[in-house]
Amino acid sequence: MLRWIDTHCHLDAPELTRSGAQAWAQMRLHAASLGVGSCVLPAVMAANFDSVRACAHTRYGVHETNRINDAYALGLHPLYMREAVESDLEQLATQLTAYRDDPRLVAVGEIGLDFFVPELCAEPLRQKQEDFYLAQLRLAKHHDLPVILHVRRSADRLLKHLRDEARDGYQWRGIAHAFNGSMVQAKAFLSLGFKLGFGGAATYDRALQLRRLAAELPLDALVLETDAPDIPPHWLYATAEQRLQGTAQGVNTPAELPRIAGVIAQLRGMSLEALAEATSRNAQVALPRLATLMASASRATLVAP
Repeated sequence: MLRWIDTHCHLDAPELTRSGAQAWAQMRLHAASLGVGSCVLPAVMAANFDSVRACAHTRYGVHETNRINDAYALGLHPLYMREAVESDLEQLATQLTAYRDDPRLVAVGEIGLDFFVPELCAEPLRQKQEDFYLAQLRLAKHHDLPVILHVRRSADRLLKHLRDEARDGYQWRGIAHAFNGSMVQAKAFLSLGFKLGFGGAATYDRALQLRRLAAELPLDALVLETDAPDIPPHWLYATAEQRLQGTAQGVNTPAELPRIAGVIAQLRGMSLEALAEATSRNAQVALPRLATLMASASRATLVAP
């Protein structure tokens, strides 16, 4: 079976947890049965630090016997800047220190800037976004952790801060999640040590620029993601008109990753096997502690009676 890594999914989101522990475990096991052996769960606010950790460690007991190696990241998402307070940064710093030896803590994220939502483009939230982003970059540097970036109409500003913080020679690692910038911006992120996340948005025929990037970027630039339950692939999407007529929107889960990968493999004219191998390797380069976690699990499997 091919082994896939979903580098960005929100498995603690209400859409995926509201049906209870058993349904959640079945959802995660279904993805595992399709080869999605690892998911990375980024936090979005201080209030869900504990929930992403719990899902990654799995309070529901699906990891130990099913070769599931999930991981998590801690960070403060720009879309939640209205609610964020300075003490959230203090809590992030405290938890990064407290859990620094947790092998499943692999990054600081989801952090970044969002210049798509009008309210976030106006003061005071625009400056607050920048202040929180910069503070979290510095925490990531202090703990030598990769960052998982939210990039929405904000690539140039994100890159500026990354370059500024690398003037002392620091080498970034991480992922520009749901990348949808230009080829020039893509190359800029790559030059700083990042991989670029591609997921359900690349399955839409109208996403011409994104599909061109998915087809033409170097293979070692790509990682795969679902952003579950967000950014559903085209086969799950229902238009507003369809929803009014009673068609339900499908629920995006990590189980969609192999099919998303199939679209990207077709765009690149390559085999699924080669894409699985390359993107899994790229994810582990971007998130070195994930590589350590997977290697430890593999060794444990080999020595198990």
